Amino acid sequence: MKRTFTALLLCLLSGLNQSIHASEISTAIAKDYQQHLASLWDHFHQNPELSLMEHKTAERLAKELRVVGFEVSEGIGGTGIVAILKNGPGPMIMVRADMDGLPVREQSGLPNQSKVETKDWNGNIVGVMHACGHDVHMTSLVGTARQMASIKDQWSGTLMLIGQPTEEKGPGASAMMDDNLWQRFGKPDYAFAFHVSSNSEAGKITVDEGSPYAGSDSVDIIVHGIGSHGAYPHQGKDPVVIGAQIVNNLQTIISRELAPRYAGVITVGAFHAGTKHNIISDRAELQLTVRSLTPEVRNQLLSAIKRVAIGTARTAGIPEDKLPEVIVSEFSYPPTFNDKNLARRLKNVLVNKMGEAALIEPSNTGMGAEDFGFFTTTPYIPSVYFSVGGTPADDFKRAANGGAPVPSHHSPLFKISPEPSVKAGVEATVLALLDLMAKG
Repeated sequence: MKRTFTALLLCLLSGLNQSIHASEISTAIAKDYQQHLASLWDHFHQNPELSLMEHKTAERLAKELRVVGFEVSEGIGGTGIVAILKNGPGPMIMVRADMDGLPVREQSGLPNQSKVETKDWNGNIVGVMHACGHDVHMTSLVGTARQMASIKDQWSGTLMLIGQPTEEKGPGASAMMDDNLWQRFGKPDYAFAFHVSSNSEAGKITVDEGSPYAGSDSVDIIVHGIGSHGAYPHQGKDPVVIGAQIVNNLQTIISRELAPRYAGVITVGAFHAGTKHNIISDRAELQLTVRSLTPEVRNQLLSAIKRVAIGTARTAGIPEDKLPEVIVSEFSYPPTFNDKNLARRLKNVLVNKMGEAALIEPSNTGMGAEDFGFFTTTPYIPSVYFSVGGTPADDFKRAANGGAPVPSHHSPLFKISPEPSVKAGVEATVLALLDLMAKG
């Protein structure tokens, strides 16, 4: 009985110490936000750069991390940076933030809205803004670095922070891996990242135990026909009609071939054909995005797309030497999988130290893609990609009562409340790191 009571008392005292410790961290983060991080977010927000062009952004991020004692390497996989802080024996843990903005002219109405214009990859002059919250991600990465550097007596191990380029355009994470990321700097034992979300209340955290982001493939279908006069369709084979039939038939892959409890998306985003009203062309081109959550479903969808396209053309009488070409892009995103045990551990830490109200249930109903999986899939690294809400609760209430809808990501109206978002992102990351890198 005495042992049981003593154990209970120690447990209660331990919980009290953890609560005080978490409170101190929260206070320190709030102070750092006012003194440093607020102006840093403002800088990142007003000075966005497009994918493949994040030179000044990477330079500023590297400078911020060097100041607090990290050893920083630049130019990894393009403009990527890797910052290392060694602090004794223990696990190596990677935390990633993406850096690029989007070719969108900001119309948020914020006093610090971006006025940046630049040439895009095709030489066109475009506006640029952080329309997906990467300014929050970078600011939080710096906030995490500053906190961890200031409490080195409370953890042991190696912290690796990554500033990743080109998340929006595609090859950022894979380019860093192709640049021998793990061979040069060490393979992490765990990895974390988060995305700010305009669909959730600012400061609230979501941890999905499954797959928060889908895998994505781009597929092109080139339909070959036999050209003729529009008034004499019987003398040709119309690729527009065949292409339209392919579009319709593709939908049955999801509704009639994919198991009902499995998830997949096939969307035809573009259909190009013809030059004039009365000409039946000899070619039509379809552009598809294909989303899946497992390798098995991905293979099933891609195989079915090819079968449907070719089978539809054969039914229309297209000769064997003119059957459709189905081209799967060499570059595809793998699904982002959260390690279930690590996700549960993180949720327990957040509830115990930030309170139950800090955590909300996942409500992701889409099939958005992310390239974080390039870091964690092969070789496998236990990881968690979580979400931090970025929209004030009052904005949701106004929208529900007939007010302006909450702007989505990639919209020129997109805006995030930076203070609760950055602070929650830093606090959740720091608490996760301290739990995994606890001394002893």
